[in-house]
Parts: sequence; C-alpha cells; structure tokens
Amino acid sequence: MAQFTVNPTRFDPYKNFKFRVKWDGRYVAGISKAGALKKTTEVVEFREGGDPSTGRKSPGRTKYEAITLERGITHDTEFEKWANKVWNFGSGLGAEVSLKDFRKDIILELYNEAGQLAIAYKIYRCWISEFQAMADLDANANAVAIQHIKLENEGWERDYEVMEPAEPSFTEPQ
Repeated sequence: MAQFTVNPTRFDPYKNFKFRVKWDGRYVAGISKAGALKKTTEVVEFREGGDPSTGRKSPGRTKYEAITLERGITHDTEFEKWANKVWNFGSGLGAEVSLKDFRKDIILELYNEAGQLAIAYKIYRCWISEFQAMADLDANANAVAIQHIKLENEGWERDYEVMEPAEPSFTEPQ
C-alpha cells in the first residue's frame, strides 16, 4: 500500500462535478451523475449472562448499497450491452443470461478543479439490476433524454495508490 500524504496547502474540499467511470479498461462516455457509495453494517446486540443490566454491541453483516449511473442518450450502447448480459429478452432458450461475464469491476475517479485525478474507488463484482433505456419524453420540455443503470455490487474500497496531486499555481510575471 502506498504511503498516504496530505497536501498542507489544500483547504477546500473537492467538488462533486468532475468524475469519470471506467470499466473493461476504458472510460464510459457521457456519465453525468453517479450515485453515492454507501455501506451499512448491521449491529448485533447481546448481553452477557452475568450482567443483565447492560447490553453489548458488535458488528454484523455489511451491506453495500446499489449505485446509479446516469447519462444522456447517444448511440453508445455500453449500458444496454451490459444490461443484456443479465437478461436479454428474445435471445432464445438458454441464451437469456450471460453467467460467465455479467459482473464487472468498475473504477470511479474524482478529479480536482484543475482536472487532476485526486481520489479513486474500486467497486467490485457489479451487475445491472435496473436499466432505463429512455426517460419520459415531453414535447414541452427543454431537457436532455437520460438513461440510467442501477449497479448492485459486492463491495468497494478506496484506491490508496492514487496520491493527492500537486496542484498547479499561477504566478505573476516578474
């Protein structure tokens, strides 16, 4: 594991609008929104037989919440191709599900305002539990058509190999 260093000159937290998602070794085009990474650990409560007046708590099972990715509709078919590996309507008996490769590991990268990679998370064994091919259409609206996927996952971790970048500084000419 890499040595984690802190930038003593960085005061502001990172903004949430510069990010990219990568799977199968390449970046996925047009992601405009990514849901939060959230995990919850159940609490197991018990008490010892000799001390009935107080209880104790210990960690139980950890659950990882599904992650939603949204993007504007284009001719890129990556969302649909992956969703079809989980269930492909009309593909014929025995070919509806791709059991071999319907899961993917993905990487979620967060960039600073200068466009430098600042933080990355590895998300493991994802598969699509929900695919919205097209949003509601409205002739009176002024909006982008959005599609989304909901990714179930079996855990995530921060990539500590990604170090905090040395941020650029603009100096006045001498």
